[in-house]
Amino acid sequence: MRRGNKPGFLLQVVRERIDILFRLAEKEVKTHPERSRRYISLARKLGMKYNVRFSPKLKRRFCKKCGTLWVPGYNMKARLNSRKKMMEYRCECGAVRDFPLTLRKVNIV
Repeated sequence: MRRGNKPGFLLQVVRERIDILFRLAEKEVKTHPERSRRYISLARKLGMKYNVRFSPKLKRRFCKKCGTLWVPGYNMKARLNSRKKMMEYRCECGAVRDFPLTLRKVNIV
């Protein structure tokens, strides 16, 4: 195995493990937030070690600064910024992340 090339089965196992860690973090976010942060940090380390990208859905679920899994209304605030056409997520640690709004076309029959 050359340097930088990982076998496909290994990457599949890593992706499954990342999904498991995110599910565990979801369960523990309200009762044990420090444990939830640990699960997110382990998932991020796995992704970096094996060079596995997170899906856009997973990227929008945690704070990059403090590692907290976001639960709207509990530990983060979401607001719509119509000037910039962005969705603004504000974490309890003070970090702010902007995500572009995507318009979906609706087919009217």
